[in-house]
Amino acid sequence: MTVHMIWAEARDGTIGKDGTIPWRVPEDQRMFRELTMGATVVMGRATWDSLPARFRPLDGRRNIVLTRDPSWTAAGAEVIHEIGSVDVSAGHVWVIGGAAIYQAFLPVATHIVRTRVDLDVPGDVRAPSLGDDWRVDRDTGWVTSSSGLRYATQELVRAR
Repeated sequence: MTVHMIWAEARDGTIGKDGTIPWRVPEDQRMFRELTMGATVVMGRATWDSLPARFRPLDGRRNIVLTRDPSWTAAGAEVIHEIGSVDVSAGHVWVIGGAAIYQAFLPVATHIVRTRVDLDVPGDVRAPSLGDDWRVDRDTGWVTSSSGLRYATQELVRAR
């Protein structure tokens, strides 16, 4: 199993506010879909709940929701209660949020796709802090989205 993580963050590391992503970068959304299509996506219950109902489960992907609530269920979601329960034969696994889920999977992740949005925005959820064991393998440099926001996408790999 290869564990990838993917997120978009504002200048200060904000990834969410009040259960939403506080910006719109259609190109990033398209990349997210392309990268995760056909793979397993792992998310926390709050991330699942933040998805518009018409997008739950994320189509073309195996949707795993990690929650502490033993009674929680949702149509289209495979529910697990600990990270060790992710099927190791799952192939590529994409961790898609939120903050606690990123933190839990960070020690076993080998790849990160991080979109940096050139925006100051208040938020209540932050991306994990990355240590010196991560290096940027590819960086698009700043480009302007069709929404008018500047963004840059980086691929990071663990430099063990």
